[in-house]
Amino acid sequence: MFTVEQIEAAHAKVKSGADFPVYIQEIKEFGVRSFETWVKDSHTEYVGENGYTTKSQPQYDELTVENTVDKELFVNQLKSHQRGETDYMKFCEDCARTGIEKWIVDLDQFTCIYYDKSGNKILIEEIPH
Repeated sequence: MFTVEQIEAAHAKVKSGADFPVYIQEIKEFGVRSFETWVKDSHTEYVGENGYTTKSQPQYDELTVENTVDKELFVNQLKSHQRGETDYMKFCEDCARTGIEKWIVDLDQFTCIYYDKSGNKILIEEIPH
């Protein structure tokens, strides 16, 4: 089974969204099947084989997630992050400002789905692998 410490060590190598696909491959090798990250404090719940789960601690003081989604602005900020123009904290702040509450990454499907506070899917992305 994998540990939060292993995942956090892999995540520490991520400097921008451009590094995300390599990170995903690394944690998939640990046995992570999916994970759900909450924008308010970046705590993440990880799921592995046979119902195994573990959870990280909050990574920063709570952000206020807006109730209204600005999808166009979010997509523009996401693209900027994926080009390596912003760090993780800035990306989380951008998510909160544009109404993104969480994202769920499925490592079997190689998708990342972003959700609003009502549980609506705002964007489904395929992860390069």
